[in-house]
Amino acid sequence: MKIHVLPSGPIQTIGYLLTESKTGVAVLVDAPADVWEKVQPLLEKEGCVLKELWLTHGHWDHTQDAAKIKRASGATVRAHQADQHLIETPETMRAYLIPGLELEAVKIDAFVRPGERLAALGREFEVRHVPGHCPGNVLFYQAEAKVALVGDALFNGGVGRWDLPGGSFELLEESIHGQIYTLPDDTTVLPGHGPRTTVGEEKEGNPFVPGARR
Repeated sequence: MKIHVLPSGPIQTIGYLLTESKTGVAVLVDAPADVWEKVQPLLEKEGCVLKELWLTHGHWDHTQDAAKIKRASGATVRAHQADQHLIETPETMRAYLIPGLELEAVKIDAFVRPGERLAALGREFEVRHVPGHCPGNVLFYQAEAKVALVGDALFNGGVGRWDLPGGSFELLEESIHGQIYTLPDDTTVLPGHGPRTTVGEEKEGNPFVPGARR
């Protein structure tokens, strides 16, 4: 499995394209603006077809290209039900959009559930619910590859904002301790913004949510 890191859109939100040449299948995690133009040549290069679009959460910068990608590829769109209103009625986010941005709704084809195992790329991905930044934020964990795609729950040396509608620092802290810091320390954390990190590094040095509970 190859992981292609594709920062895109006005605030360089990262879309992650997962490809597996043996199966000819690809999965895209998150859909920032203009990421499709980067995904298409990679699919051709890897000889893969995009079958799945997994949204870590419903905020506009992670979903802006979702409708375009759905039309172009027919990929199955998966997200948590708690963010359905953001994804399917994105005008509800207008109060905190960058001026001039337009959003297009996309229908969620299947809701992901905590503890669910998604089969893709010849592997199994565990879904974990990590609210606090956004009510429906989830992560996708692949044990053999030792990677967790966490959306905006946790960053390298930081955490996602909790001052947006539906946000809560207490809930975010609980999510990080219960759902991210319980992964093996050598798990690579792939966040929605900025450089990668590891669970162990964040438990030891994250100034917002240290590994030891307060």
